[in-house]
Formats: sequence, structure tokens, C-alpha cells
Amino acid sequence: MSGGLVRGGRARRSERAVGVVPAVAGASAKAPGAAGVAGASSTPGASGGSGASSVAPTEAPLLDVRGLRVSYRTSNGSVDAVTAADVSVLPGEVVAVVGESGSGKSTTAHAIVGLLPAGGRVGAGRVLFEDRDLLGLRERDLRAVRGRSIGLIPQDPMVSLNPVRRIGDQVAEALIVHGLASGKEAAERAVAALDEAGLPEPALRARQFPHELSGGMCQRVLIAIALACRPKLVIADEPTSALDVTVQRHILDHIEELTHAHGTAMLLITHDLGVAADRARRVVVMSRGEVVEQGPAERVLTDPEHPYTRRLIAAAPSLTGRRVRPRPVRDPVPRTEPLLTVTGLVKEFALPRTKEGPRTLRAVDDVSFTVRRGETFALVGESGSGKSTTVRMILGLEAPTEGRVLIEGRDVTRPGRAEARALRRRMQLVYQNPYASLDPRFTVSEIVEEPLRAYRVGTRAEQRARAAALIDQVALPADVLRRKPAELSGGQRQRVAIARALALEPDLVVCDEPVSALDVSVQAQILDLLSRLREELGVSYLFISHDLAVVRQIADRVGVLRAGRLVEKGACEQVLAAPTHPYTRELIAAIPGRRRPRPLGAVS
Repeated sequence: MSGGLVRGGRARRSERAVGVVPAVAGASAKAPGAAGVAGASSTPGASGGSGASSVAPTEAPLLDVRGLRVSYRTSNGSVDAVTAADVSVLPGEVVAVVGESGSGKSTTAHAIVGLLPAGGRVGAGRVLFEDRDLLGLRERDLRAVRGRSIGLIPQDPMVSLNPVRRIGDQVAEALIVHGLASGKEAAERAVAALDEAGLPEPALRARQFPHELSGGMCQRVLIAIALACRPKLVIADEPTSALDVTVQRHILDHIEELTHAHGTAMLLITHDLGVAADRARRVVVMSRGEVVEQGPAERVLTDPEHPYTRRLIAAAPSLTGRRVRPRPVRDPVPRTEPLLTVTGLVKEFALPRTKEGPRTLRAVDDVSFTVRRGETFALVGESGSGKSTTVRMILGLEAPTEGRVLIEGRDVTRPGRAEARALRRRMQLVYQNPYASLDPRFTVSEIVEEPLRAYRVGTRAEQRARAAALIDQVALPADVLRRKPAELSGGQRQRVAIARALALEPDLVVCDEPVSALDVSVQAQILDLLSRLREELGVSYLFISHDLAVVRQIADRVGVLRAGRLVEKGACEQVLAAPTHPYTRELIAAIPGRRRPRPLGAVS
């Protein structure tokens, strides 16, 4: 390798060259110990891994990564994150690198543009961009490439944008740093870039701060920054993983339209095989730092050769119609009343007063549904549709403006203190983010025992025994009880959260986006676990999600929320196969893996 090593310190000095704040350098790079990423053969026409390359012999790669090795310094020594990775991208081509968290996808992306976090270093390999080895460049020369010729769309817009700078200034920065515009011209081109990225009222957005924009709008700002200098290659690192499926589709459509219009190539980093199937011409599959399969997207995703690829496809809700719903649980005591009845729920929030007078926002508007014993009822909708507010009213955490909540016919809409405590014992909650919902100071045993202690259930020894039984029930090893959340993976943490929710033997478990923060294979494991527990325990689920692809795997019935109103509800198969509302049809159309990527061809 020529020119020495890329070190993490380089990132802190050079983020301004790509128009993002310093947090980007390490925001989405995986922790030490992550496995590596690789790609298609660096030699046109050759094959690597187990899949044949689709690179035409007459085409020279725009980006050609050869033998890349990246490691991290840790207290226990150096840990390899990427091992001898090869990936190539042709001019105007979209190549997807897929794999689970920890596969080194983001580490590879940041190594290419010299933005490794502290402790990261390139130990071997070459990164050829237009036949120029980026690893051999001085920092000053690398800054001239980064942002100007290679754009980066990072994963998390709320981390990647500077919260104290206006949007327009952050877009203009990329133009100013590379000498493409200055002053008024830079400001005008920044507004034009925001308009091109699909932001409504771009001149207004340019004067706003990141916190005044939605997640989807902030992601469009990052697209504007990445494409402002008309780069030849865009590296999109999980650009829509935190967004609703409909917003995800709009964002990816827009990236595709802009890159296709300008002839820009794209290296798409994703854990979602459905997104790869929709967007990429070629796919590289990574597992634990090794290329296990690569080739044309259609071949890899329809006729996979490697067992790991087959497992990923089987687990991806957007690529398979698998269902994990168990056979209906028979109630040992026939009941005429549903377990949960929600009737005419309304919630209004006061808005800042204007000269016209007081204003209110109706977040939930006349929502009604039931949940039977042993049933999974799913509430589906985008962010802001009223799902979480509805759940808070059901759990007694928010007082409704109108409407009623009944448990087996008993009105619990506005419970007293004692009644609320008894109600919470019957209804438990599994939160969305397993990284934030568990107390980092507690051991797993203490976390699972906490509800038992709060309700004074059993002796101390009985509580420990109950915790051990629950951990076994959610298929975790016994030694997990002595560990803390930081020592567990995301899937293990969510299993602990489920065990805690089941500690008091509730009748209803509210699952608030329980798999949206997890990889597809871990998602499948958690959905299988929830289904098995429902069959064994007869528990009911109120399943909250924005993703119909996940819902169709586990729900018996589904209700679709839009702008606070329940626009459609019914049996899951009926709603998904023959939706009656246009919004439901839009949600179904947004499920990844349902379209074919554009062929590599002429610029439109």
C-alpha cells in the first residue's frame, strides 16, 4: 500500500470538506469488533466469494477497493473490523453492500473517504478512485476529493447536522470549501440544492435549524449536501434506516432520480435486502468480515448460493410472505367481552395562542377497536399518525379528551391511583429501543426482577427463580442474568425487555415498534419468540408498527391510522390483499422489494 495509513485522527480535521459536523465521522461506524465488508471483484470480469461478478470486461471501475483491511485499537489490543475487502463500482452503477450490524459496512464507507473514528486505522489495501489511490493522499489532497468527487449521505440526520447552524449555511459550506461558489451565489445554490432534493419551500428551510424539520426533511438536507458539488460517486450509508416506509421510498426514489440524472454512481450500504433488491444492479453479501456471496442483484436475491444469504432472505419481511402467527389460543373460560375495548378515543393538545385565539391539535380523532384474548391486533401508521398517543391513553399514561377504555367491560379510562396500579399489572409495555429501555446500572436479573419487587410478588429467592425461568423462556442462557445491558446485543436486550414485560403475567402486552431497531434476522427471531410466547401463555398483543411487512407476519387483525384517524381495519389478510383506503394501498406499495432497479444506461 502506498502512502502510509489512514488513522482515526484524520476524521476530526476534515469533516468540513463534506459539509457535515464532526459527529459524522464516527456516528455510524460500528464498534470495535465489527466484522468487515467487501464487494465485487476488483478485476473486471472476475468473480469473488461465491457469486459471479457482473462487471463487464470493457468497463473500468470508478471505485476499486482492493484488499482493504481496517482494525480498531482497544484495551485488549487490535481488533480487525474489515479483512481483505474488495469492492468495485462502475460509472453510473448502483452497488449494494448488505449485511447485519457489525459486518463493517459503515467502517468500509468511512475508510474510503478517510473519516474513520478515533482508534480506527487502515492496515493494508488500496482505495482506487479514478485510478488514484486515496490512501496515499495527503490530508489536503483528500479533502479536495471528499465532497467534491465523492459525496457521503450518513445514516442519522439528527446527529449529522449541526444543531446551531442554519440549514442553508450547512449546504453552502460544501460549495464554499471546494471553491465552487461564495457569498450570495453559494446561498442561492444552496436553496436550489434543497429544492432539487425535494424539500418544500426551500428558501424557508434554508433559514431554519435542524430541530425545526422532520426526520425525512433532515435526510433530504443530507442528500442536498452530498449532491451539491455534483460528485461522481455517492456513498449512501443506511440513508433511510430510521424513516417510515413511505418516507423511505420517497427519499430513495429521489436519490435514484438525482444520481441517474447526473450520471452519478452509488455505493449503497444497507441491512435491508428489500432496499437492495429495489435499487441495486449488483449486490455484495457480507458475514463476519468475509464476502460470502456477490453478483447481479436478481441472481443473488432469487437464487442465493450461500446459506447465510438464504437465511437473510428468509428473515427479510419485505422479501418473503412468511407468517409466524400461531394457531388461535383457546380461551379456557369463554367470555363475551373482548379483553380490551377502545371506543371513540380523542386527544387534543393545546398549541401556542395566536391573534386569532387559542388553537388545538387533534392528535387522535375518534379511534375505536377491540383486542380479544389470545389475539394480536396491530396498529399501523407513519410517525405522527397518533399510534403512541393512543397507546399512552390505553395504558393510563395520558388522559383522553373524549372516549373510553375498557378492560373486560370495566371502564378504566380515568383510573384512580390504586386502580391504575392494578391496571398496569395487567398491561405491560415492550419499548422500541432496547438500547434505551433497560437501566444500564442493573444486571439482567435485577431488571427482570424489578416488576416483582415493585408489586411485592414472592420472596427474594422466589423473585430470582422467576427471573431465571423467564430468561430461559425467552431463550437466553442463564449466565446472562449476571451481565449488564452494555454486554448484550440488540436482540438479546429486546429478549430481556420481553422477559421483564412477562414477569407479572399480564393479560395484554403492548409492543411499541419492538423490532424496528433490529436487523432483519434478529427481527425474525423476536417475532418468532413473541408468537411462541403467545401460544404458550395465551397473552394478547397490541402491536404498534409503521411497517406492514412486519405486521403481516404476526398480526391477526390490523388497524391503519392516518393523521389520528383509523382509516381502515379488519383481518390482516383481508386488509393486505384487498385494501380499501388509498393510504393503506400507499403503505403496501412502499414495502421494499417490490420493484426492479433501473438498468445501467444512458443518463436521463
